[in-house]
Amino acid sequence: MSRRSGILEFAVLGLLRESPMHGYELRKRLNTSLGVFRAFSYGSLYPCLKTLVASGWLIEESGSTPEDALAAPLAGRRAKIVYRLTAEGKEHFEELLSQTGPDAYEDEHFAARFAFFGQTSRDVRMRVLEGRRSRLEERLEKMRISFARTRERLDDYTLELQRHGMESVEREVRWLNELIESERAGRDQRRSDPSDAAQQDTSGETGGLPRHRDSTRPDPSDDTAT
Repeated sequence: MSRRSGILEFAVLGLLRESPMHGYELRKRLNTSLGVFRAFSYGSLYPCLKTLVASGWLIEESGSTPEDALAAPLAGRRAKIVYRLTAEGKEHFEELLSQTGPDAYEDEHFAARFAFFGQTSRDVRMRVLEGRRSRLEERLEKMRISFARTRERLDDYTLELQRHGMESVEREVRWLNELIESERAGRDQRRSDPSDAAQQDTSGETGGLPRHRDSTRPDPSDDTAT
């Protein structure tokens, strides 16, 4: 299995864990919710679905009423097939979700993993975030060394493109730093309040996300007494 097809299978299992869907719905969710899959086509999706069905991780069900199922052949239309996650599929997805190896830090795989962080334990999230940050810091250092060595030989536009690349990586590192600090703060807060921890399901906590203030709403601290 290629890395790219493996990412697609992971995303499909994750979306179907939320609810059963037919192919068109899956394609739409992959495009809108997981931007990394905008380039995927139906030609990639349906072989993936067939593979997951053959593996026992999905089952196919008719998404039509009995009347629709009878009318579809007469109208020359195929009945919609709904894909549902099996118990084995759910177990397999949870196993994939718990993995924190180097593949989880790569660009496309990280984007897919991050999209399902709401279903991931805090410890796993921390390992993935820290691994991604370490990978980007290594990439940034190599980019800086390359830039210093070649800047005298490159034209202004190529130099500007390299600067843009470095700035993009620097921005993501800063974003990861914020997420990691927020996850740590959330974990420390939960440890200090055992009664609250007992009421939370640690497999799907999202309390570690940094909260960004809506700039269109007034900041309460700016209010003055009248």
